[in-house]
This record gives sequence, C-alpha cells and structure tokens, in this order.
Amino acid sequence: MSPLHDFTTWEPLLRVLRDGNERAAAGHQVAGQISRGGWSVPVRRRTPKPGRASQVEDMQDEFDAVRRVQDALTDTGIHGVSFTAAIAPTGTAVLRLLGPSPAVESGVGSPHPGSLLLVEGALPEPWRRLPEAVPGVAPAPTADLELLERELRERMPGAIGATDEEIAAAEKRLGVPLPDELKVLYRVTRARWQDHAEGDAAAEREYEVVGCELFSLDDLYVADVASRPSLWRFAAKEAVVTRPDSAVQGLVGSPDWIAFGDNGGGDRLAVDLTPGPGGHVGQIIILSHEENIGAGLVADSLTDLVLRGPRQNRRRRADDGPPVVAHVNFRGVPGVEAAAHPGLEVLSIGVWEDEPLSLAPVVGLPRLRTLAAYPGTLADPLEISRLTGLEYLQLCPEDWRVLLDAEAVPRTLLAASVEPRHDADPLPVVDLANEILALWDRPPIIRTRVEGDLGPIGRGAV
Repeated sequence: MSPLHDFTTWEPLLRVLRDGNERAAAGHQVAGQISRGGWSVPVRRRTPKPGRASQVEDMQDEFDAVRRVQDALTDTGIHGVSFTAAIAPTGTAVLRLLGPSPAVESGVGSPHPGSLLLVEGALPEPWRRLPEAVPGVAPAPTADLELLERELRERMPGAIGATDEEIAAAEKRLGVPLPDELKVLYRVTRARWQDHAEGDAAAEREYEVVGCELFSLDDLYVADVASRPSLWRFAAKEAVVTRPDSAVQGLVGSPDWIAFGDNGGGDRLAVDLTPGPGGHVGQIIILSHEENIGAGLVADSLTDLVLRGPRQNRRRRADDGPPVVAHVNFRGVPGVEAAAHPGLEVLSIGVWEDEPLSLAPVVGLPRLRTLAAYPGTLADPLEISRLTGLEYLQLCPEDWRVLLDAEAVPRTLLAASVEPRHDADPLPVVDLANEILALWDRPPIIRTRVEGDLGPIGRGAV
C-alpha cells in the first residue's frame, strides 16, 4: 500500500485537526490541501503569550504532522493532494484523498481542484505567441564594441575572460549565437565564482560595472515562454499587446531574449534581439519575477548599460483604446456592453451589484477566448454556447451544471476551472470536475477513502 494511503501517515494530522478545529471536534467534515512545498490546513493555532511573537514550537505538532504527509508525497512521487476529513466523537475517522490527475493543475492554497487541462499539452494563447518581425529595427547608436571592451577592462582589472571555445560551447547549448556586445562582456569576464580570488569584492565590482549579478556562461539561458511558466487560471487572463511605439514587444518570452543577469531581487536582465517598433536590436530589458508577461527597457545597449547604468524600468502599457482584457465589476468596466469591441480577448466578470448580465454584446467577437464569471452574474449561462472561440472558461458550479445538463459546454475549450465558494464541500466539486474531464476523455481526479480510529478525545495522543 502506498504510504500516502496508510492511515498511520495521516493519524497525527487528524489529531491536530480534532484538537485545533471546533468543527472537526464536533464531527463535521473539514478540508485542506498539502503539497511538498506548502499546506493549507484548517487549524486554529495557539495564541502566543502577551508580548511574544509566535514561535515554531507553538506549531510544532502541526509542522511534524504535515511533514509526515509531505514525506509520503515525496515517496509516492506526487506533488500534492487535497483531502476531506470527518472524525466522529467516538474517534472513527474517514479521510478522503482527492487526486492526483495529470489533467488537473494544482490548486492555489485550496482543497478544490485547479484548472482542468482538457487538451494535453495545450498552452494559453499568450504562451503560444512568438515575436513579430519589425522592419527597420537596428542596434542603438550607443552600441560600441571597442568602447565597451575598454571600459570593462579598465573597471575589472585581473578578471578572467572566456575563451572562444567556451563562448562557442555556450552558443551550442543555447541554440542561438550570442550578440557581439555579450561576447565582449564574457571575453573580459566569464563571471565564475571560482575565478574571484578576492571573493565577494570581485563579484560586487562586477555588479557595480554591469548593474546586475552576472550569470556565468554556463548559466546563461534563453528567456522563452518555457522559462516563465504560469497556471492556466492566471495565464489565460493575460494578453500580448505591443503598441506601435513600444520599445519592447509585450511577450511572455522570446527565443531571442538571452538572460545574463539578476538585479539581486529576482528580476532577470536580458539582451533583446527581437525588439518592438520603438526599440533597438541588442537593447537590455528586465523581466519582473512578479509578472507573468512583458518586460521593461533599462538600456538601449549593453554599452549604454555599462557607461550610464540601468535606467528606471521604462515600461509602457497599452492603455490607448478599449482594453483587450476587460474587468467588469461594480468598480471597473460598467457592464458587458461597455467591454465589447472587436479586439476583446479576455472578459472577467467580478462582483456585480446590479441585475445579472447578458453575454449578447460579446457574441461573435472574433478574438474573445477567455470568460471568467463570478457566481450569480450571468443572466443566462446558456449564452456561453454562442461564444464560438472560447479556450478557457471559469464558472461557479451552478453555472457549469446548467451547461452540462444542456450538453452545451463549448468544445473549443483547452482548459477550464470550477470556482466554488471557498468553504464549499470539495467532494461535489470534484464530481463536477470529473464530469467535465470525461467530455474530453481526460484522466479523472482519483478519490481514495482511508479509514481508521483515533479513539475518544483525550486518549492516546501520537
């Protein structure tokens, strides 16, 4: 038997739940989620003594119990699992494990299923976008190979540079040739820690000269879409937009963005060989670790970066004209009709205090691919069947039930999400998700029942 399905694996956590959750102690079902990297468990933690912050020992029982499950996940080769637990006053416990399924993404701190992957390997539209060819773009006038090399050698005396063979090996690994300015940089310093005889001082000097923590040749990478993964529930609500005067194309990633450094806060600097209409080949851009899409311009060239330092992240959003991503809610766009235009790609309907909304104004829009609707906001969920280009649909269970019963689920979907109330019972949500998965013959979410006996409260703690 898998250790994940062994009652003894879960017994300490079930005791923690019974001791730290009034509903669990009263015999009501509770739910949670545990993954190898985190957990969400409905436990009331002890209040620390006055004047003292919470300490690890205050939650040690919970930590130890969760770690036991996490070890079982690792042994089983599973990333995470959701669960429900019902513990009778007599101590009889029924645990239901929900998952995994290769057709379901991880939930975000919730016992409910994540997005359902209806077509294997399918990517959200922004993650399918490649850079567009822009006629007439050229290197910036500031790019000067001789000046760059002279400046680097003067400011980094004694640095060990890469050989032509090492640069050629990096190009072969990456599958793209390095731009000339980047070759100059690495011929001056290959940025390996073992080359820094002065230790941190040499690395700090590199940072001061180049404006970032340099990657070694072995750590250079292509900042394409695969390097910037995102869950469907977020990615499907993004859109690639490049203004006519944008310096940087509004992409997720590009096969010609070569990441060579970090700003020290997790944001990556890259050489951009596929600039926007207002940019230059070889410009330096920054990719924020807090955003799924787009990049900001920090220098027109590597020479410019070294001579003048990084400028403030100059990122211009496409805010002219009607938005391609529309958020309809009581504080945002005032209705579906106001959001409708031929370029609309994403329609998100949030909290709405007026009458439910009709989708008629967006029927027939050629680019609409994502619809997310808060519970109770749609006047007629069956209008969704008239949206012929949907790739992603996020609805509450009640609206999904209408579509399923009418056999009106759009078959153009690549992914979908069931969004219940946060306190909804996960079991019927999983049943509903499995109904949707079955329409595409996708693997269902596995449900496993595990039973055991904790004994009456107060007896035999583990």
